[in-house]
Amino acid sequence: MSAQKKARLGFIGAGWWATSNHMPVFAAREDVELVGVCRLGTEELQQVQKAFGFAYATEDYRDLLDKCELDGVVVASPHTLHYDHARAALEKGLHVMCEKPLTTRAEHARALVTLAEEKGVQLLVPYGWHHKPFIQHAKRLMDDSGIGTIEYVLCHMASPIRGLLSGEGMDVAEVSGQSEGTMFSPDPATWADPQVAGGGYGHAQISHSAGLMFWLSGLRAETVFSMMSAPGAQVDLYDAITARFTTGAVGTVSGAGTVPTHRPFHVDIRFFGTEGMLLLDAERARMELRRHNAVDEVADVALDAGAYECDGPPNNFVDLILGTTDVNWSPGEAAMRGVELLDAAYRSAASGVAEAV
Repeated sequence: MSAQKKARLGFIGAGWWATSNHMPVFAAREDVELVGVCRLGTEELQQVQKAFGFAYATEDYRDLLDKCELDGVVVASPHTLHYDHARAALEKGLHVMCEKPLTTRAEHARALVTLAEEKGVQLLVPYGWHHKPFIQHAKRLMDDSGIGTIEYVLCHMASPIRGLLSGEGMDVAEVSGQSEGTMFSPDPATWADPQVAGGGYGHAQISHSAGLMFWLSGLRAETVFSMMSAPGAQVDLYDAITARFTTGAVGTVSGAGTVPTHRPFHVDIRFFGTEGMLLLDAERARMELRRHNAVDEVADVALDAGAYECDGPPNNFVDLILGTTDVNWSPGEAAMRGVELLDAAYRSAASGVAEAV
């Protein structure tokens, strides 16, 4: 492998998810070099550097970008820092994989997408469900106008993360099944403190389902009305969002952070159009295209095929850097549209009126 180009990667942020998912995926590849890592906390930083063999470690992301020869950067810092960190990497002409939500403000998300385009680099948000075969099947059908013109959308997600959003913490093994190789537990402050997280369930989880909805459909929100509640928490646990899209279609986007911890995530997306409907379910996995002319298409999907996995995005990121693919399965554009929806939703929940995107 010494003669083969390697993707030289740096990390800005190295907490629970970065060290338990992204770094192990990259470390397993022979065509990746983990060059530099940045996080706060001297002891924790040294622990990450030693575990994954980073040549350089710092608590200042500017040092990482200035002193390391990199091809790409993974941004896995707290939500409200994503914009500054991703922008700095993009301005260096580096490919960026930025954790969700891409940003917490619509104007920032638009700026990152524009900057990536100007620099000619990839901006990828690691949405794991995009890499499921039955989801990609649905994407091909939607791209082929499988249901005609979209008129209505239902998008729902629910997760077992009340402990995180309330600040009580989360048993990683109980919720995600991760029992070995977990270096850090999730820091509740990065989920439950509005100043750090920006918002609750919307930013933490609806960013997943909304990103998937926009990627599959090509829709873009225009006007949003929402109500949110936060029983026992400082950030939202429940979200009820109604949207009108630029095409004239309407839809509902909802979320709940209180699934029992021994139960799986819910992601249920349904598109209704002039020619039929497409139904997606990740909890009890299904993909059904039902047309008015009865020419249907139903995928043969195992019931557990929708279980969340996130090895696809980091692998896709490396392949994009090395030029072995030109398909970005979870592009910044789709994430940006999700941020637009959520930005307006949070403003609407505060104002009590519909807000323009």
